Order: sequence, then structure tokens, then C-alpha cells
Amino acid sequence: MRMTQLLMPTLRETPAEAEVVSHQLLLRAGFIRRSSAGVYHYLPLGQRVLRKIMAIVREEMDAAGGQEILMPIIQPAELWLESGRWHVYGEELFRLKDRHQREFCLGPTHEEIVTDLVRHNVRSYRDLPLLVYQIANKYRDERRPRFGLMRGREFIMKDLYSFDRDEAGLEESYHHMYTAYSNVFRRCGLTFRPVEADAGAIGGTAGTHEFMVLANSGEALVVYCAACDYAANVEKAECSFEPPVDPELPLAMTKVATPGQRTIAEVASFLQVLPAETIKTMVYLADDKLIAVLIRGDREINEVKLLNYLGCLDLRLATEAECQAVSAGGAGYLGPVGLKDVPVYADQEVMGMMRAVSGANEPDAHYVNVCPGRDFAVEGVTDLRLVQSGEPCPHCKTALTTARGIEVGQVFKLGIKYSKALNCTYLDEKGQEQLMVMGCYGIGVSRTMAAAIEQNHDADGIIWPVAIAPFQVIIVPVSTKDAVQVQTAADIYQELNREGFEVLLDDRAERAGVKFKDADLIGIPFRVTIGNKYAADGLVEIKVRKNGEQFKVPRTEVRAKIRELIQHSLVHNA
Repeated sequence: MRMTQLLMPTLRETPAEAEVVSHQLLLRAGFIRRSSAGVYHYLPLGQRVLRKIMAIVREEMDAAGGQEILMPIIQPAELWLESGRWHVYGEELFRLKDRHQREFCLGPTHEEIVTDLVRHNVRSYRDLPLLVYQIANKYRDERRPRFGLMRGREFIMKDLYSFDRDEAGLEESYHHMYTAYSNVFRRCGLTFRPVEADAGAIGGTAGTHEFMVLANSGEALVVYCAACDYAANVEKAECSFEPPVDPELPLAMTKVATPGQRTIAEVASFLQVLPAETIKTMVYLADDKLIAVLIRGDREINEVKLLNYLGCLDLRLATEAECQAVSAGGAGYLGPVGLKDVPVYADQEVMGMMRAVSGANEPDAHYVNVCPGRDFAVEGVTDLRLVQSGEPCPHCKTALTTARGIEVGQVFKLGIKYSKALNCTYLDEKGQEQLMVMGCYGIGVSRTMAAAIEQNHDADGIIWPVAIAPFQVIIVPVSTKDAVQVQTAADIYQELNREGFEVLLDDRAERAGVKFKDADLIGIPFRVTIGNKYAADGLVEIKVRKNGEQFKVPRTEVRAKIRELIQHSLVHNA
């Protein structure tokens, strides 16, 4: 491709709406353009990257036994009603009606419709296991689309669904997909980590892993152990708890005045205790029921763990008015002692506190020497807190490390959640009907493109991994007025094209500095420069975008050197 023919509208200034690096650079380098909030055009450079990622995904899915299909984006409401998710999924679901007032949605995911497809077309155990996948657009009505391709209303996803005879079959399919996903992201040249995760709105209780591209800009926080394979999203991470070896002896509970001291920090300072010696009491509305949750004062509640423990569909912090309805002190003086009319749930650490400080449920007062079990009772005890860096690994006790990550893929064990709801069955060897056991596996294709930039960029622009770069090589003649440079650039361009390399020729009548800046901005891995001294010494410069390494090679050795550099990069990520 010649740059004089390429639609590549680069920008010198960063658009004001772009908050993260990938969004900024995709706009500046001419890969995407905004159509509406959370919806984007993919221009030629962006489309080439997407096609590269899709090709890698297809190769790995096919190698793992997947068969590619394409399902409708518009899905009938009756399938979602049948699964029970029509009223549960929430406002992110794009809902619409046709001229006959029949209800539909734009697919944010395809569990219902693929289960419907399979239940009407697969009947025998001989047809299982079955793995089908598609690469298609998905739609979610995000309240606040952010970060460009990271959180949009329209995005491109690969979703694969496995149908097996039993749990053992699901385990095998899950293992194949886990391995295939690792291969995909490794081949894309990304540094990633699979982590244990929460299933969220997809459902299923048998297990799930997220694949996180590690980047400082990531929305998700993950913890991992350097000594063993344990890694988890903080929403899912287990918290170790060991009761104190020599617990303190309880003392008599006493009410003390704490005028104007409402926060944990204020109370701890006023009473000269550590935050870890206080009990934080928080009231939530779980579906339509108020509950109280107890956690150590220096900890944070993990609302995902709480929601899963309660089995509720909706969870939010209570308002001040709702807090005052159960405690005269309002949110600032909540405590478990004497708290009536609401069930109380406690994190496991709270039950080991023998001399705790807690709110007294009246203004300007707290209790000291509070002892769980003696001074208050709880409805349930479990792990309800967020893990923190440095805590012991739940598996091997080594200190955990935290990192930020961008979720680019997730694999789920669905079990019979959807096959039971939609009656997706097969006939076994005895002719008896059995429920199919399902799994689902998603890769955010457009998000992977953005995540690659978040992980691979510098002050000058994008640094594409070779496997997914829009072009492998860019050729730059320094002066378009020098006939020898122009002809040599054209000859190298033709030669590399014939060899099957993906080459971009900068044939624009621009200054060399502009060409070099654009080459760095769009992130082509290797730049071949024919400079002003070429006519005298016959040497061509090859520069590696990733590390700035430069090579001066004779014109006749350009092809071999480019092949060597590309092969080395691809083998390194194989």
C-alpha cells in the first residue's frame, strides 16, 4: 500500500474526549473515528489490525475443534424470557419492537439464541461434544461509554459455546479453550495473566477465568502469587483468615461519647485505637430488603462476594434516610449492638475481635470492648472483604502482589443453567433424555486491539507487536526529489511485496521529519529508510520501532534482514 492512496487521517493534537492512551493514539494515528457515543468507525489501519487478531483467533478456535457460525444480532425477547434474563439483565440491554409490536433485543451475548439453535438441531449423544463460535458485533447500552474501544456500546467479540454430555466433557472443553486463549494472547504478543473471576450476568457457578492484559491503565485490579499459579480478580480473590493464637480476653462493653466523630479515621484518632480495632457497619438494600454488613475498620467490603453470598439480583448502599430508619445515629454511628429489624452479616475477621469499637446507633456515641457473640448475634459469617497487596496467598501463604489489568477474554463453565431453562437435551445411549452441559468463552477482539496499545506505546506513538501490526514494514525515502531514493524505495517495496511481506511505502511529498513522526505514531514494527547518503555508500537503514535498534545494511541484504527480524519476533511470541 502507498500512503498517497491510504485513508489515514492523522491528528497532531490529542482529542479532548480521549481519556486513555489507546483511545488517544487510535484517534491520532487514524485507526478509528467516532460515530456516536461508544460507537466507532474502523478505518483501514484499524481494520487491518482487527483482521490480524481475528485470524489468530480463528486458527486457535479451529485447532481446538470449534466450528464457525454466524448468529443474528437481533434476538427475540421470548428466548430471554424463557431463560429468565429479560427482566434481570438491566438497562444495558438494547430493547426494540418491530412493526407488529413484538419485542427484541440487540445481542449483548448469545447464550439464549445459540442454545435455541442447538436444541432444535442436535439430538443424539453421537453429536457431542459440539463447539460452535462466531466473530460478530455485540451491543450493550453502557450508561457512560468510556475509554474508546474499552467500554463501548458496540464492540466486536468472538464468542464460542461448548455443548457436552456431562461435567467431565465440560472440563475437557474448558481446558481446550483455556489453552487456546493462552495461545491467542501469546501469539498477539501480549503480556497477560489468566485469573479466577466472578461469572457476573452470564451466570453459572462451576468456575470462570478472566484473561487480563497487564497494564497500568487497566480498570481491573488483580492479585497473583509469584510462588504458585494462584491469580484472581480482586472481586473473586480469596482472603486468608487465621484466628489469633492468643486472643485477647473480653472486657466489659462501655458506651463512650464521640461528639462529631463519624468516620473510622476520626473515631480511631479520637479514641486512640487502630482502625483495625474498629468494626465498620454498613447498611445495604439487597433487592428490596435492608441488611447490615460488618467488616474490620481498615478493610473494604467486596460487594461482588456479598451479592453472591446473599443470592440477590440487585445490591446498593442504603441512603442516609434508610440508615436512619434502622439506627437513630444514621450512617455515621451504625453498629451491630442493639441493631434491630435487619439481618446482620459479618466478615470472618470480625468474629475474632474481642475488644472492638463500634457505633452505638445513636448520635455522638460509640461502644468500646465490643465482643461478637456476647454483645451481638449475626445471621451469617463468610469472607466478605477485598484482598490487599501483601496478604498471604490462600494456597501457599506467599505474599500476594497486585497489578492492574484489562480484561480481554473470559471462559465460563455454565453447567446446565441455560440448557435447563431452555430444555436443551440429547438422547443418551439408552435413548433417555439428558440435559446438555454448557460452557461459553468470549474474546473482546476490538478491546484486544486497544489493550495491545495500552501495553505497547511510548511518547511517540503506538508500538505494535509484529503479529497484529497493520503493516510489518514501512519504507521511507528521505527526499521525494531524489530520483535514486524514490526508485530504490519503489524497488524495495516491490521486492518485499513479492516475498509476501506487508509493506507500506511513504511516497508522500512531505519532509523527512513528518514521515518519521507518522511512522512512529502508527507503530509499524520496522522502518526502512533510504537516506541522502545512499547514492554514495549504497547502505539502507533499518530501524526497529520497539527498541530503537538500527542496522545499516547493503541494498541487496534488506530482504534477508527484514525476514530475520520478523521471524525472530514471531517465534518469540509463538
